[in-house]
Amino acid sequence: MTKYDIAIVGGDSRTAYMAPYFAKKGWRVVCCSTVEVPCHRTLKAKIRDTDNLRECIGSSFVIVCGIPFSKDGQIYCEKSKSDTAPAISVAEFQRCLRRHQTIFAGIIPENFRAVCEEREISCHDFMHDEPLNIQNAVSTAEGAILEALLRKSTVLHDSSCLVLGFGRCGKMIANRLQGMHALVTVCSENETQLAQAQALGCQTLPLSKLSQGICRYEYLFNTIPACVLNRGCLEHASKECLIIDIASNRSGADYEAAKQLGVNLCYCPGLPGKYAGKSCAKQLAEYVIRHINNTKSEVMT
Repeated sequence: MTKYDIAIVGGDSRTAYMAPYFAKKGWRVVCCSTVEVPCHRTLKAKIRDTDNLRECIGSSFVIVCGIPFSKDGQIYCEKSKSDTAPAISVAEFQRCLRRHQTIFAGIIPENFRAVCEEREISCHDFMHDEPLNIQNAVSTAEGAILEALLRKSTVLHDSSCLVLGFGRCGKMIANRLQGMHALVTVCSENETQLAQAQALGCQTLPLSKLSQGICRYEYLFNTIPACVLNRGCLEHASKECLIIDIASNRSGADYEAAKQLGVNLCYCPGLPGKYAGKSCAKQLAEYVIRHINNTKSEVMT
């Protein structure tokens, strides 16, 4: 069996764009169930594609998967190069692994990590790295604003915008909206976050007053992974308001109520992979390379 430096399995454009980046650095790369991305033919010739999962995983000690690592018991694969490629179950993936391999992915389930630890397989979670989280928030914010512009025929300049939550993504969205001269209000139940938002020039709205205040906004960006946009709240939203929800697993709003009320609520997951795959790939690939080089240094010493 031909040996490779890195195997890439599934994911979205972020993992797919990592392949040519690794190849450009001189790494031997094999891919299974990755999406199709533009790639110069000289680099493409250095990347092997296979539908054989066992061959792919067995040919390298370093395996890179997507963000998230899995979804509904299957390895996350947005859309493979081969439309006929079967879904890859986490159980099947696990059976192909062997001792001393290293896995890089995002949001790795604890039960999978525990099994790997028993088998002396290392797991590195992209989302446990704070610099990567900040870079991911930048891509998410720009993607959320792009979604808003694509879905509503009005400019953000001088528009009233409400940002729910002021964590990493909320801060980045508010900052970008301010740069576009929107009128930005931050809504949170956290008094420290509200104070930070106010110090940065945003208006503020306590979460407890969301129902009373939601009618004033043309654009609403939700980052809170709890159903803050419930029926009682959505009943007061303007029919002209566009709501972009980026909270994980559609957890931020009552979608059935929004449909019944005619509220323009849009769930927008995976924005970094959708709009910034190439930029994210460089950041993720550098993270992988740093860990590989650090491991080599530790072995040598």
